[in-house]
Amino acid sequence: MSKLSVDQWVNVAASAIAALVCAAFVITYHVKTTWWRSGTGRNLMGLPAAIGALFLYTVLVSLWPDGCFATVMRGVRTTLALVISALIVQRIRILLNAQREHRDRTGVR
Repeated sequence: MSKLSVDQWVNVAASAIAALVCAAFVITYHVKTTWWRSGTGRNLMGLPAAIGALFLYTVLVSLWPDGCFATVMRGVRTTLALVISALIVQRIRILLNAQREHRDRTGVR
């Protein structure tokens, strides 16, 4: 752990800050809204949660880069990459549906 260079420590610190900011959003959104009742709300909760977990992965794997833990964490990272991809696809669908509904309401084709 102490063998990290300055740039690696900066990366760990920035990743930790980003993970905390994502956690703050997730906690605030959970407390203030009923996010689980709509696809948009679930997406708004899921994406920062997944991105925050990815930043947390960066912190953890930087501090413990070898061994069984690191191997498991690489699998977690792969899973997070797929989850983030799925959430972005869901976000594209939400965008296209919203645009279609807006066009239908205004009569514009």
